[in-house]
This record gives sequence, structure tokens and C-alpha cells, in this order.
Amino acid sequence: MNNQPRPEYPRPQLVRKRWLNLNGIWEFEQDNACIGLDLKYEEREKLSQEIVVPFAPESKLSGIGCTEFMNGVWYRKEIEIPQDWEGERIMLNFGAVDYHAYLFVNGKRVGTHKGGYTPFSFDITEYLCKDGNNVVTLFARDDVRSGNQAVGKQAQSFYSAGCSYTRTTGIWQTVWMEPVNSCHVESIKPYPDIEECSVTLDVKLSKYSVGCEILAEAYYEGRLMGSGRTTVTSMSSMINIKLAEKYLWEPGEGRLYDLKITVTQNGKCTDEAESYFGLRSVALTNKKFLINGKSVFGRWVLDQGFYPDGVYTAPSDDALKADIVNSMKLGFNGARLHQKVFEPRYLYWADKLGYLCWDEYGNWGIKTWDISQIERYLPEWMETVERDFAHPSVIGWCPFNETWDNEGRQQSNALINLVYKVTKQIDPTRPVIDTSGNFHVGPDTDIYDIHDYDQNVESYTARIGKGVYETFKNRQKWYGQPFFVSEYGGIAWSLSDNGWGYGNAPKSEEEFINRYKGLTEAMLNNPDCCAFCYTQLTDVEQEQNGLMTYQRQFKFDPEIFYKINTQKAAIEN
Repeated sequence: MNNQPRPEYPRPQLVRKRWLNLNGIWEFEQDNACIGLDLKYEEREKLSQEIVVPFAPESKLSGIGCTEFMNGVWYRKEIEIPQDWEGERIMLNFGAVDYHAYLFVNGKRVGTHKGGYTPFSFDITEYLCKDGNNVVTLFARDDVRSGNQAVGKQAQSFYSAGCSYTRTTGIWQTVWMEPVNSCHVESIKPYPDIEECSVTLDVKLSKYSVGCEILAEAYYEGRLMGSGRTTVTSMSSMINIKLAEKYLWEPGEGRLYDLKITVTQNGKCTDEAESYFGLRSVALTNKKFLINGKSVFGRWVLDQGFYPDGVYTAPSDDALKADIVNSMKLGFNGARLHQKVFEPRYLYWADKLGYLCWDEYGNWGIKTWDISQIERYLPEWMETVERDFAHPSVIGWCPFNETWDNEGRQQSNALINLVYKVTKQIDPTRPVIDTSGNFHVGPDTDIYDIHDYDQNVESYTARIGKGVYETFKNRQKWYGQPFFVSEYGGIAWSLSDNGWGYGNAPKSEEEFINRYKGLTEAMLNNPDCCAFCYTQLTDVEQEQNGLMTYQRQFKFDPEIFYKINTQKAAIEN
């Protein structure tokens, strides 16, 4: 039995057979004064505590469980390189470290990475000792109160309160090593074409791979569907594969083609990697959201991606899958992944299950009124789009959420609009919401969404039940884009002493269900509304307005909500 935490391969769209999971016990030490760099903690022979990676020190699963502010944390682990890796390049990979990471190997600085949500890798070959005794040390600096880093829903006050929750510091996703040749695959971006029944792959190799040959093979349920090959002449190579049989990826039907990529140089194999893709398209009309050219009403739910024992990190791969399965039992066909960049393994299960996801960034914590924040914001958001581009379950991007005024300072429209345009340049295949809820900038946003937490069914239906309702008319305007309510509901239920939800809590289960039904049907019956997104799937700490508890127990019979949510929408007629 494998007792290693999170033992599954963490990068589902670029898989190699040879790898070494470094999760488990690491040495650990807090450094709230951030003096460790000056005092050369990277040269210490031992740190004062132990932690279970990949769980953040705030979590119970880490073995630390400290929820105070931690401005700096150190990690140390002795590693052993397998003998059969000799002569290859050794890559050390981190799924995510919050926020500013400094990596050392054997006391020498290897590199740094800024951003708490996205992966990074370093070639550590030149830093390794020949005798096999090697030490990896990592320092993570984190300041959620700085206003200069994206923190999402992490509390910026001492206590978790309102819709801000327990913080995450340091390593919170899997750490692993793998051997590679100097000529190896770095990324694979599929561009499916449902009309031609084909896929074009943009395969990026490592530097100085000119002259290498790439063979790409596509399979469906083990049967070869087509292949293509090319010789590398530039930084990335395009390979088109005509597919012998068409299997569309659809909501509820995660039909996936498997990919095998083989790189050769002078007739010798230098890399083999596995991936997958979905044959599907995303498009908009002025009213409708289309998957594969067919109108799909978005029955979406807000998912915050927090866990009572792991905080940002799911306790297991099964837990990631279970959140999606439970959401589908409630009649939702997708989710808004809210104020957090979720683990790639979550998106893997969404791909497998045919679950529609809005990929969102945890922009809260960034000074959105300051255009100079672009240097802190844009690099990690671009990394997010690149990381998640190949997932068919990702059907849209949302770089900002509720960019409220702060101390009388309004959002920088130039900042919001620039990020929107850059996102469209990186990925022209998906819609982009410039800033969810407020305040949309001009006509550029692909979808006009609003947030409305009115708990009165009658007044809510009067506003939302017909046509497009424009909020904050003095700040934003609808220009004819598809319209939906991307946050509503949040109905309080099963509150503890410090719990809360929106509005007054219903006094009975019947009142809760009737309120949910009335609010939801207002959008289902609106012929100008293409989707809804209910707040929320589960309770999160003191915010207790989920359809499930924080421990993932249904509060009511899920079949009741399944029947409500899956009614035919007026826009589908």
C-alpha cells in the first residue's frame, strides 16, 4: 500500500513514465522576519520542524496547522537520484508554491519564481553532487497584505471572516523529479477541428532541438486514429492529424483521444510523452453559448476549491473527482472555479467527466486601480492560460472578479482591458470575461455577466426573469453580448454561531427549496439568459451557504435540485 500523500502523476497532459514523487516528510522552519536569506538558511544542516508536503503549513494534513501570518517559510529535503538517470538532465518540478519561491540545491541558488498558482521547473543537473548526497532547499516569501500579489479568498486579516478563508503559504502542490534528454517536449497545445475531424498540435521542444523529428499519434480507446510527423525548424512545430473516426467531447460525455509524442534525434529516441485532447469547439452567438455548434445552457455552480483538512490542497485525487461527481448529481453541468487556479488533476477529472469549467484567477489582493500592477499580474495569468490551454473542460477564461473601488480609487480600465486582449491573443478559441460581475470595460468583454444576491423571489424574477438586466449602469453597459448571472443565491443554511449566508436564512427545508427553485427558474425562463451560476457547491468555513457541507455531505436530497437545474431553458427552444 502506498502511503505517500498525493502519489498520482501531477501533470496529466504531459506524462512521462519515469519520475520520482518527492511528496512526504520535509524539514520545515518558519521565517516570519524573512532573515533566512541573509543568514544563509540554505546552508543549514537541519531545520527545526517537519512538514508533510504537498500540504500547506496552515492545513491539518501538513502536520503543522499554524494559521497565523507566515511571511516566510523554509523547506529542506535530502534527495537521491536514481542510478539509471545518470547522463540525463534532471528536472525538479513544483506544481505550485505560494508566493515567491527561491530554490537552492546543495546550498547554491538555482532560480526563483513569482506566483502562487502556477507550476515551475528547474534543470538542477549542474548543481548535483557526484557522490549522490544532495539537498533541496526552498524558501517561500508570502505577504497577503501587501496589495502586490494575487491571494484570492485568502484572509488578509488575522482571522478567517466573511468570504475570506484560511491562508495558504509555501508548497501546496506536488513536488517531483524526472529525467529528460536535452531534446525533450516542453508543451503540447491542441487545436481541434470538429468539421475536418482533425487536430493540429503545437508542440514546443526544449532549446536547441532544431533537426529533431517529432512523431505524434492519436488513439481512441486504444485504436490508432491517425498520426503525423515533422522535423523541428523553429521554437515550436505544428503537426496536423486527420482522425479516422469522430468522437465529440460534450457536456456529460468526456470522450478523449489519447496522444503519444515521440522525439528522435539522428534516429535515437530522446523523449516519449503522453497526453490527450478533446474534439470540441466553443462559440457564441449574440445570445447563446455553443458547444460543437449546439446551444448549451450553462447550469453552473460556484466552486471555491477549499478543503477542511487540506485548505487549498485536496486530500486525495479521489476528492477532486468527487466534487465534480457530486456537482453533477445536483444537476450542474459545470462550475466557475472561483478566485483560485485549481490543480491540474481537477481539470483532468473535468475532462474525463465532460464537466464545463470557467478558469478564473485569484485576483483579489492585487491593486486593480494601479496600471503598474500589470507586471505582477500578467506573468502568472499568462502561465495559467498556457498551463490549462489543452483542457477541453475549460470553456472560458475569467482573469478578474468583482474589481471593486478601493478607498475611492476606481479600477484601471486600461489594466482590465489589456489583460483581456492579451488573453485573447494567447487563446483565440475561447470566450473571455474581462471582469466578472463588475465593472465591465466597454464592449470588449465576450460575455456580459452580473452578480445578484437578492433573496426575494418576486423582486429577483421581476429584474432577472426577462431580458438583460444591467447593474451599475453608471459604470458599465451591455453591448449585446450573451448574458448570464454568474453569482446568485448563496442561501444560508445550517449555520453555526459564526456562520453566514446571503440574506435571511430560510426557516425550513421547504422554504429553502422553494427559494432556490424560484431564483433559478427566473433565469431558466428568461429567453435572453444563457446560463446561471449558483453560489455555491459547498460551505467554506464560516460561509455556510453551500448545497453541501464543508465536509462534502449533501444538505438535502440532491435529486430535488437535479430536477430543478435540468429543466429545459427558454433559450434552448
